[in-house]
Order: sequence, then C-alpha cells, then structure tokens
Amino acid sequence: MLKLTNITKNYVAGDSTVTALRGVSIEFRRCEFVSILGPSGCGKTTLLNLIGGLDRYTAGDLEIAGRSTKEFSDKDWDAYRNHSVGFVFQSYNLIPHQSVLANVELALTLSGVSRAERRRRAAEALESVGLGDQLHKRPNQLSGGQMQRVAIARALVNDPEILLADEPTGALDSATSVQIMEILKKISRERLIIMVTHNPDLAAQYSTRIVRLLDGQITDDSDPYAGEAERQEAARETKRTSMSFFTALSLSLNNLMTKKGRTFLTSFAGSIGIIGIALILSLSAGVEAYINRVEEDTLSSYPIQIEETTVDYTSMMNTLMSQNRETSSHELDRIYTNNVMTDVMNSVVAEVTTNNLEAFKTYLESRSDVAELVSDVKYSYSTTMNLYAADTSEKVLRVHPNTTLREIFRTGGMGGMGGMDAWSELLDNPELLRKQYDVVAGRMPEAFNEVVLIVDDRNEISDYALYALGLRDPEELRDVMRALMRGEEVESEAYSFSYYEILSLRYRLLLNTDYFEKTEDGWTDRSEDDEYLRARLADAQEISVVGILRPSADSNTGAVRGSIGYLPSLMTTLIERVNDSELVREQKAHADVDVFTGISFADPEPVEVTMKAVEAYLAALPEAERTQYTAGIAQMQAAGVPEERILAMFHDALQPPKTDATYEGNLRRMGVSDLAKPSSIRIYPKDFEAKETLSELIRAYNASAEEADRIQYTDYIGLLLSSVTTVINAISYILIAFVAISLVVSSIMIGIITYISVLERTKEIGILRAIGASKRDISRVFNAETLTVGFVAGMLGIGITVVLDILASAILKHITDIGGLASLPVAGAVVLVLISMLLTYIAGLIPAKIAARKDPVVALRTE
Repeated sequence: MLKLTNITKNYVAGDSTVTALRGVSIEFRRCEFVSILGPSGCGKTTLLNLIGGLDRYTAGDLEIAGRSTKEFSDKDWDAYRNHSVGFVFQSYNLIPHQSVLANVELALTLSGVSRAERRRRAAEALESVGLGDQLHKRPNQLSGGQMQRVAIARALVNDPEILLADEPTGALDSATSVQIMEILKKISRERLIIMVTHNPDLAAQYSTRIVRLLDGQITDDSDPYAGEAERQEAARETKRTSMSFFTALSLSLNNLMTKKGRTFLTSFAGSIGIIGIALILSLSAGVEAYINRVEEDTLSSYPIQIEETTVDYTSMMNTLMSQNRETSSHELDRIYTNNVMTDVMNSVVAEVTTNNLEAFKTYLESRSDVAELVSDVKYSYSTTMNLYAADTSEKVLRVHPNTTLREIFRTGGMGGMGGMDAWSELLDNPELLRKQYDVVAGRMPEAFNEVVLIVDDRNEISDYALYALGLRDPEELRDVMRALMRGEEVESEAYSFSYYEILSLRYRLLLNTDYFEKTEDGWTDRSEDDEYLRARLADAQEISVVGILRPSADSNTGAVRGSIGYLPSLMTTLIERVNDSELVREQKAHADVDVFTGISFADPEPVEVTMKAVEAYLAALPEAERTQYTAGIAQMQAAGVPEERILAMFHDALQPPKTDATYEGNLRRMGVSDLAKPSSIRIYPKDFEAKETLSELIRAYNASAEEADRIQYTDYIGLLLSSVTTVINAISYILIAFVAISLVVSSIMIGIITYISVLERTKEIGILRAIGASKRDISRVFNAETLTVGFVAGMLGIGITVVLDILASAILKHITDIGGLASLPVAGAVVLVLISMLLTYIAGLIPAKIAARKDPVVALRTE
C-alpha cells in the first residue's frame, strides 16, 4: 500500500547542499511492524517525515495505495496526515494547555466529526491504551509512559492506515518501554507501523521487519516486499481537513489562560487607546446630549415665529448697514447730514408685510416630514381668553388678561412697562413637557379645562403671579405705587402656600360674547356690571389647577416662561364656543347690520331737508324742547334769516343714523377667530439642524408660492446663536485623532506579542501540522488569539471607561451642576470593541502568516 521509488532528499545549508536520502526504494505491506535502524544522521527521521507527509522529497516518487504523490497539493497532504497517518514522537509532542481528552480529540476536530462523536472516540482510544481514568488531566500531570500512551491514542483516534513512531521509547525506562512496544505490536496486527529506533534489541523482539539505513541508503531489509496485487487496491477516500473557528478559538483561549498575567497586561495595554477614545466619546456624547437638551429647551422658548403682520428686522438691518456704508464724496470743510431717520422709516415701511398664514398652515399640515422636525407647531389666535376667580362673593376679580400692572405703570409715567402675562399656552408635546418638568404635586393637565402652576427650581413664583392666580388683589399694587410715588419706602412681604391651597384654585372662563346681553334695543355691553358678571360666571366653564410643575434637574429652560400653563385645547374650545354663540350667529346671519345698534353698515341715502321735514322732526320731540325750537325758528324768520340757513341747522339731525362699526370689527370684538386662519404661527424645532431644515422648507415654500402668499419672518435664534455642535464635534475628532495614535501603537504591540506567542507555540504548530492542520488552520488559531485579545482589550477599555464616566460625571456635576456630561453611548461602545478586535486582527495577520509558513519538521524539533 506504500511504495517509495528512488526517493532523494536534499537540504540546502548556506552555500552547500546536504543529501539526506540517496535513491531510497522500499515498499511496505498493509499490516506489518517495520523497524528502521541506523546510526544518527543516516536519514531515518527524514524518511519517516517524508512518509508522513511532513517533508517533501526532492526527487523520486512516493505512492500511496497506487496513487503517486507527485501532484499532491498542500490540501492533499493535510488530508493524508489527518486521515491516513498517525504520529508517535519521542518527546510525546502533546499540547500542554489542553487536557488529555482534548489532545486526543484534536485530530477529529479537523475531520469535521461532531462534538459528541469525537468525545466518544477519543475516550475509547484512551481506554484502549489504559488511560480511561485520566481524561481530564493535563499532560504535565502524567508520567512519561502515560504521555506516550496519550500520543499513541491521539495517533489512533482517526483510525489511520499507517502509524509512524519516531523513537517512541527513547525517553522511557525499560519497563515502560516494554509496555509501549507491546501496545505497538498489538496495533501492528491491523495496520502498518513504521518505527525509527536506536534499540536493535527491541526492534528484533517486536518487529516483523527490520530495515537498516546508512548514509541515506538502505543497506539491509530483513523481509523485502513487492506487493503488486495489493498495490492495485484503491486508496481510502478521505475528506479535506478544516479546523472550525471555534476549535481555533478554544486552542487560543486555553493558551491565553495559561498566561493569565501576560494576557491581562497585553489586553490592558491594548485597552488604553480604547479608554482614551471612549472617554472622548463619552464627553462628546454627554456634552452633545446636553447641547441637544439646551437646543430643545432654547428652541422651545425661542421658536420660529411667523406673525400675520410682521417686520423682517434681519433684512431691515442688512439694508441699513449697507446704506450707512454708501456715503457721498464731499470735502471735509463743513458739517453734512445723512438721512438716517428717513432711511429707518423707509426701511420699516418697506419691510412690513402681511403673511397669508392660512395658506402656510395648510402647507405645514400637508407635509408629513414636519412632524419629525418639530417638538410642536403652535397656532395662535386673536380671541381673548377671559379668566376670573371662581369665588365672586367679595368681588369680581379678572385674572387674565390682567391690565392692572399696565395701568399702574402708565399712571407712574412708565407706559412702556407692565406687559407681562403670567398665563401661557403649553406645548402640545407631552413627552417634551415630561422631560422639561417634574411634577411636584398633582399631575400633568389632560383636559382642556385643566391648568398647572409652574414654579422655579426653588419652588418659587414671582409675586406678580399671585395677582395672575387671584391670590392677591391687584388693588394692593395701586396702593404700593401711590406710596412709592409719594417717596415712601415700601417693604415687600413674602408669602407661601401649601400644595393643597394651589390645587384648590378654581377659575371661570367667560367668552367675549358673554359680556353682551340681548335686550329689546339690541345687544348691550354689560362688562362693567358686576352683578351681571356674577350671574354669568356662575354658569361659566370652570378651569381647575391640577398640578404644580418644576423644571427638571437637567432642563435648562422651560417651554413656558409664565407661571400658569394651559393646554392648546383650551383656546380651541374657547374659539369654537365663541363661534357658536347666539350673538355671533346673529351677526353672521345679518352681515349687513350692526347687531349692537341695529344700524346698517352701509352708508344710508341722504334725506332732503325741507321745512315740512323739520316740522315732522319737531313734532316728535318732547313738548318743552319742541316749544323752544319753534320759538327760535320764529325769531330767525322775523329777523329775516334765509330759510336755507334755518334748514342747514337741522341737516345732521334729519339724516338717518350711521355706524362707525364694521362687520369684521364686530366679529373681532366678539372674539371670533377662524381656526384655519391663525394670527401667528410658532414652530418649535427639535434642534438646530431641524431648524435649518425648516428654514429650507420655508424657502422652498416661498419659491413655489405666489408673491402674495410668501412668508416673511425674523430668525431671532439665527441672529443670536451659531451651531455649537459643529465646534464640539470638530474638537472631538481632533482629540480622537490624537488618541487613535495610542490605539495604533497598542495594536502594533499586540502584533509583537502575538509574534512572541508564535515563537512560544512553534512546537504546537508542528503538532497541529502533523495531525493534518493546514496552513490556513494555523493562521486561524493565531487570528482567533488576536481577536480574543482585542475583544478582551475592548471590553476592558469599555468597563474602565464606564467607571471613569461615573467619576467624571460626579466631578463635573459638582463643578458645573450639570449631570450626565460623561456618558458613553451603547452603539459607540460596541463599535469601539469591534474596532479593537479589527485592529488587533490586522496587527496579528503578519505573525499568523509567519506561523502558517513554518516548516512542520523544524517546528517539531523546537524545544
């Protein structure tokens, strides 16, 4: 089954060539025990390595079951060593960091045998050599004889046709040598055993055939063989070998665990760069998250605001700046003027525009992408929300709109002040509100008739809010202002209220139309009649304070700058009820008549003034007044006053009444608004990037809209702020670039340590190649090792970073009072671990390739 024909093997040593085998020709039977004897250096081991496929012959041919090996590829030789040949070495060549069972299993893993099957076969092989009770020990826990038995079991586990033994008893005592030879003799009954030995006595006692070598040539063969018939038998079909990644990983893990200290230090060194980058990412992510919160909170206070009538201050300022630079040329011999005031007035008038908000609202609601860019879009209307304290037992107290402060400042000569409003509409974004505010007491508003009190981080509200809440009488402010105007010193008084007191507050909502009472003469304004108001308030919609909110710790500003917040649905409900009121329905039904006076909006036809008409007019007057007018006319006629002058005196009185009111003006007075036509639109972008996208969206709308429908607005945030995030990202990228150098250096270091591991595991490489591992399998073993080190380094770096983030966040919280400034994103952590593995893998490619190219014969000789 095995035939060597004129085999020659030359080695190149420097400038000279050494011939180890010189035309060796020999053939072996399928089952026999052949001992090869000869002095050291005669070529015995070289012959064994050639037969085992560990080395390649220079000339001649080696036939296996009738098949020439001249055209064998590396994969063919790997499969041959794994399936057809088993090696038993003098120095046992067991992998020290693997258990006895794992050492024996190893060859089966290359054959693709299932885990359960290879465990069973490995255990049976160990049982057959008397080591069934030593499965889980390491080789260094066994005696020499036991280790050689393990080597025999490993050689037999794949049921090879040929067993090659190189000095199997060379390191054993006599008694143990006999035991090993007995085992080999028993095996030779079923397969071919070729043994190289220096012991002629053992060879003579146990061998069935002795071949002697001298100077690379066969000098004697005790039982030569030429088996023509046997040689015609087909060789056993063998599958290609392949080591799975998990097998390679297991070998690497076991090796790394034998050097825990070095593995940890290597991983720690590799993690330094990861720690540096992870810390930068943590700070960058934390600061960016903080900036995003600031952006979201800031933009919730400073939205893109579009008014129905607006002035584009940005364009106006740019115009004025350019005009100021355009100066006429004149001599510096006199005082000249420039037309600043004229330019300002011209610019203001020129930049005043009316926006078609109805069309723009329709456009916004038709865009599905707007919802992804905004926290909320708020539509405001001109309808007045009239709120009164629910308790009217002492007085009727209107809390909103409250003009008391404006009146007081106007009385004190400060007419421009007092425009504060403590009632403000909340964003229609519950998620954002929950992020910005903590509920101190009660709950968030849910229905249109529920409001909340918003306090600051110290649970305080302004004293002005007390008047807006109806907790103090505005008349007290007038008394304070009078005292201050007299030069008296006024001491302020601090108040405090329990949560229960605040949550017990109730208000009543009056419509603008509720102020008018229908009488026989039309609709009468009763807004100054307290008794009438008490009656209307008793049946009015109740508004309740249901919660107290406080800005959350990580919120920088609130979406509401006032003290009392209400839902947008309150204004919507108010408008719907106003539009459905009897007064509004009557005015809309009689669009040509002023319902308050019964007079037509259109100018009436003038009445011709005649004496007959004057007499009719006088007849309708009370008697005393009629008598007075009649006497006066008689005197004028007696005095010769022309009739035209007398008639002119009664011209205006005889004309039908006219009204200065208009249909639109009456609707505004009633508080009528069209929900499709807001008076202003406030868009709250999620962040600055979204704001820029929305600005582009508005520009795109203007480009496609008719000139009359184009939107003009002032971008206050654009004038005040720039994109801070870009700066932070730029700084982060620069720092990461610097820290990445340490990551590259640590990766190179891991590559060097992997190369050291290759040197340390050279014999293991030879063992793996001897049992059929391919070059790619060897590369995979070391690639698995570098990936493992990279993974451990990455995880170690992430773990250390998390601890440092906690410390850094605590320190920064103490210094800046801002929490969460160091927070590593989960995605960033995963990417960094993958980067660590990738870099160590790349760094280990060269050492892994070096390992794969090692000569298995030389590797096996390494100590």
